[in-house]
Amino acid sequence: MKTHNYTLNLNWTGNKGIGTKTYKDYEREYTIKAEGKALIQASADPAFLGNPELYNPEELLLASIASCHMLWYLHLCASNKIIVLEYQDRPIGKMIENKDGSGKFTEVTLYPKITLANKTMLEKAENLHNEANKFCFIANSCNFPIRHAATYHF
Repeated sequence: MKTHNYTLNLNWTGNKGIGTKTYKDYEREYTIKAEGKALIQASADPAFLGNPELYNPEELLLASIASCHMLWYLHLCASNKIIVLEYQDRPIGKMIENKDGSGKFTEVTLYPKITLANKTMLEKAENLHNEANKFCFIANSCNFPIRHAATYHF
C-alpha cells in the first residue's frame, strides 16, 4: 500500500468588516490555492447566500468525480488499445437538504459524450466505465451511487 498526501490553503475572504456577527453579515467567498497552481475563487451555492459567479463546493465535488472517472477511463482505453478522440461530460449530482439544514449527495450520474476512432471497439469501451469506477479514487471515497450514461460518436 502506498500513501499519498494532499494539501492546499483554504482562505475565507468574506469578512465585510464585522465578521460573522449575524448569518447575513458575511460573504461566503473563499479561495483555494495549492503550491505552484492557479488560485480558485469559490463561494457557497446561491441557495446558501453564495456568489452565483463562483464555483461552489457541490460543483467542485461533481467536477472531482467526473474528472477522476474521465482520467481513469482514458487510461483504461489506452491500455486496451481503444482510441478516444474526444471526451466531454455534463454530470448531474442530486443532493437533498434536510429540514435542519444538513444534507448530502444521494447520487451522481455521469453523461460522457465520447468520440471513438473505431466503432468496433464500442462494446469494450462501454464496459470500461464500470472498470474506471472501480479504480477512481474519488468514486471509491463516496457513499452514494455513481452511474454512467455514456453516448458514443465515431
